[in-house]
Amino acid sequence: MTTANIIDITGNTKGEITLPEIFNEVYRPDLIKRAVLSSQTKRLQPYGTKLYAGMRTSAKSWGSGRGVAQVPRLVNGSRVARVPQAVGGRRAHPPKTETKRAEKVNKKEKRAAIRSAIAATINSELVKARGHRFDAQVPLVADDALQDITKTREVVSFLQAAGVYDDILRAKYGRHIRAGKGKLRGRKYKHKKSVLIVTGSDSSIFKSANNLPGVDVTTVRLLSTELLAPGTHAGRLTIWTESAISNLEGMFL
Repeated sequence: MTTANIIDITGNTKGEITLPEIFNEVYRPDLIKRAVLSSQTKRLQPYGTKLYAGMRTSAKSWGSGRGVAQVPRLVNGSRVARVPQAVGGRRAHPPKTETKRAEKVNKKEKRAAIRSAIAATINSELVKARGHRFDAQVPLVADDALQDITKTREVVSFLQAAGVYDDILRAKYGRHIRAGKGKLRGRKYKHKKSVLIVTGSDSSIFKSANNLPGVDVTTVRLLSTELLAPGTHAGRLTIWTESAISNLEGMFL
């Protein structure tokens, strides 16, 4: 039976809590990767060529008897058009918008993946392997008073008291310009992921922690493998509230 200390908003220990059995799940990086990639592919935008691309031309074949290939040629010249091998011609097998690009994953595997990702949050070696900087013992379980914080400066004070504010600074100063043409397409900068705060219900901390770099806030009901394992890498630095831990009992079975 695994237990964890509960800290208040000043960073002091106020008691202990018994963690649910879900935190003892076996670490399965293969399932976690499949589940994350599946959720990412569901957001892909359909793309394809125009229906008549390369087809709007006056070209027609000269027929036989001229000693040349019987390919469509422009009526006012001899340049080949329309066929795939011609400059400006249609594509033989263009991408189609009706193609299903989403990757499927079995329900049981998806549930096993999120259980494994939840269990990975209490493995300090995995958390450090993701690059998180913290001076605290995982798992981090906070008092429910954290959910009612309305000021960003109060959230910062709690993170400093909990020993995880260095990870916020890592995300803040870790922003860098993306390599490649993504710079021209509305995604110039790449941002690092920092602390994930999991609450028992929707509360004011969603707004008060919204402006902190790399920080995500979610309820336990809206947990996903992608939030727990950004980039398919499990072990995200996570702060659980007391009610979130209580609500985890019996979930994702």
